[in-house]
Formats: sequence, structure tokens, C-alpha cells
Amino acid sequence: MKPIIVWFRQDLRLSDNPALAHAAKSGKPVICLYVLDDETPCDWKMGGASRWWLHHSLMALDKMLKGHLVLRRGRADTVLPAIIKETRADAVVWNRCYEPFAVARDTVLRTSLQAEGVAVASFNGALLFEPWEIATGAGKPYRVFTPFWNTLKAKTAPGLPQHAPKNIEFHDNVKSDTLESWRLLPTRPDWSKDFDWSPGEDGARSALDEFLDIISGYRHGRDVPGRTGTSRLSPHLHWGEISPRQVWQVVRAQAHNDGAETFLKELGWREFCHQLLFHNPALPAEPLDKRFASFPWRQDGAASRAWKRGQTGVPIVDAGMRQLWQTGWMHNRVRMIVASFLIKHLLVDWREGERWFWDTLVDADLANNAANWQWVAGCGADAAPFFRIFNPVLQGEKFDPGGAYVRRFVPELAEVADKFIHRPWDIPKNLGGPPAGYPAPIVDLALGRDRALAAFRTLARDRSPLKFPT
Repeated sequence: MKPIIVWFRQDLRLSDNPALAHAAKSGKPVICLYVLDDETPCDWKMGGASRWWLHHSLMALDKMLKGHLVLRRGRADTVLPAIIKETRADAVVWNRCYEPFAVARDTVLRTSLQAEGVAVASFNGALLFEPWEIATGAGKPYRVFTPFWNTLKAKTAPGLPQHAPKNIEFHDNVKSDTLESWRLLPTRPDWSKDFDWSPGEDGARSALDEFLDIISGYRHGRDVPGRTGTSRLSPHLHWGEISPRQVWQVVRAQAHNDGAETFLKELGWREFCHQLLFHNPALPAEPLDKRFASFPWRQDGAASRAWKRGQTGVPIVDAGMRQLWQTGWMHNRVRMIVASFLIKHLLVDWREGERWFWDTLVDADLANNAANWQWVAGCGADAAPFFRIFNPVLQGEKFDPGGAYVRRFVPELAEVADKFIHRPWDIPKNLGGPPAGYPAPIVDLALGRDRALAAFRTLARDRSPLKFPT
């Protein structure tokens, strides 16, 4: 019997994997394939942190597949036809990706394979609902989150997740690359040495189980970076080691509190971001509000480098940027603070921050990254108004009052009193003054805020309505 190919992408799991389930039920011998495609033209190749995660996630997936994962490197539209020819496979299945370049590639590939007599089927394995399934009464995509969320909640509950196939008949003797030959891990230097993650389906399940123990306090705990109050599920969801349907069902079944409801709303925001990207393919590169196309961003290489290195002299900002570098992840509240600081206090183009996050986050996701940076910048859907400028000192004092988060990631400030932990420049000389070795702020926060408001008011004077691409 001719084999069927399961093309794994951002669905690195066995349970609730519609493509894998379809292949297992077909009765055909199954080829489980992952293609590392660095050759198809694309502006968004995987960043370094993503490659680290991918290496370990593929190791975990291959173990679950009992060594039957086939690895190939090259253009997907070349690799798939080649392996079909080698194995005489007559069917290919995959779970859909929604990045613009993936949609374009998959559409062309489906057409060409079907023209050669190969059966092709694709499935939704990444979202609660397809991006076109949540729409206004006029059939248009939503531009504001709250009505989107209300419509999503009113729909029939997402389909029940499927169990992993009990028996898979594998097609053996298929040539495979070695994972080590792909050299996905950093070496000189090994900036991942302090990463504390467990990529893979088992790691995702453990993360969900641990989160359920604290979910009752999520509504308020998610804003406190100095303690464990978030799910840390974002990289597992991005890589498809757990499906949103699985998370939704477990949270609905086992948690009945406002923390659970708040968390499910965060899953809704993830869906909203994917809808925005699907209907606005230029989202990662172009502002949804076209008035921002001519915004007077500053070119300040020194300030950008200080931001990336966590050397701005503003403690909560530096703690966040150092957490990102050391762990491949950043607390969500702090992501908003550091993004606001870059965009508004420094007036640096939001796309520069978006690129840095893309390279350094283990949960780098094109839809979430682009939509959230545009939200902070004020140029995206449901965006924060231009006059909402986070004061990083007040944010630190409110959400990290004892400085636990800052002290962990900015050891230069470890001995600073709580009163001054978020404003060390105010330490009087008779108390020793600002600690040696920690920089002074690279921008006066009040002046930076005034400069930003002046720049944003030039847009406010343009009373033309927001212009979204269709």
C-alpha cells in the first residue's frame, strides 16, 4: 500500500493532531516529516531562540514517534515532491499555518501536488476557530477585540480534542537528516545556558498542570513579574505541542473562577491576533492605521542598543530586557512596559522592537508579535490611544513594589532600598548616591513623554478615519 505523508509544522504533538489522526485512520503506512525550510523567500526566518526551541521539540517528538520522524532540509515545494517520488506516497496531509508566506506556499503546493494525482488534505490544528469563522453581522473581520470576544464566546464550544492515535503503522527506510547536522543550537556564545524550559508535548502538559494550581489567582497574579503567576504556555502553544482546544477544555472543566475566565480571554486575544494577520498580511511590516506611515520615528542606534542590552538606566525596563536575553522569554506586563519605553520615550520605530523580540523570544509568533507591537504603538487594531504612555517608574512601583523582579535580573541594584529600587537616580549622596556600575537613564522620562505626545499630536490633528486594508 502506498504511504501517506504527515507534514509536521507548528503542530509538534501526537494528541489532538487532526492531520496525524487522519493519516493513522487511513490504514496507509505513515511517513512523519518535518522540513526545515530556510530557502523559500520570506522576511521572517526563524530567530535564534526559536531554533533552540525547535531543536529540543523535534527531539521530543521523535522520541514519541519511536524514532520515526523524518527530517529534511530545503524548500518545502522541492522537498515534498522529492520524498513523494522516493516513497511513491499518494497522499499528503498537514495542519494549516496562517502566516502570509505559509498560506501562499501551501496554496501553490496543494495545487501542484493535486495536479500530479496526489491527494492533499489540511486541517485546523492551531486555533479554536478558523480566522474567517468569527465575523461581524456583515461578514467582515473584527477590528476591536471586545465584540470579537463576545462573538467567539457565543459560538458553539470548540470541538473536543482528539486522543493520540493508538497505533500508527510507519513507513520505514526513509532517508533522514540528523538533527545535529542542522546546527540549530547556539555555540559561541551559548546564550541559552540558563534557559529553563521543557520543550515537547510532555513539557506542555506539565506546564498546564502546574498552571492549574495557581489559575485562581491569575487575574491579578499575571501582572506581578516577581512571582510565578502566568501559564508560561505561550511557546508550547506556538509550536503546537499542545492545542488551544486542549487548553480550553481542561481550563473549562477544572477551573471555575475569575482567574480561569481571564485566562480564556487571553486565548481569545491570541485568536484575535491571528485573525488580524490572516486578513491583513502586511501586519508585521505596515501600520494598520495608515496615518502612521509618515510618523517621525527617531534614528538612535545608541539608544536602541542600550534598550536591547538592558542598559537604559530604568530598572524595570532593564530587568525585562535582561530576562529576555537570559531566559528567552519576558513577563507579559513587562513586555508592554519595555515596548512603550522604546516606542514612546525613545521614539524608536515599533518594527525595530518587533524584530528584536522575533529573534530572542522562544514564543516568537508572527501574529501575536506584530499585533501586540502595533497595539502598544497605537497604530494597530483596538490600539492603545497615543496619550497612553506607561511611566516605567510607576509601573515598577505598582507591579514590583519590593523590587524582587528587578533585583533578580539587575544585580547591580540588589542592595538598593525598596524606596529607591525603581528610581536609583534619586538616592541622595548622604546615602551613597546611585550605585556604581549602573547607568544613568538614557532619557529624561518627563521630557521623553512630552516629546512623544508632541509627535503623536501631529497624527491627532489628522481627523481622517482609521484606514485598514481590505
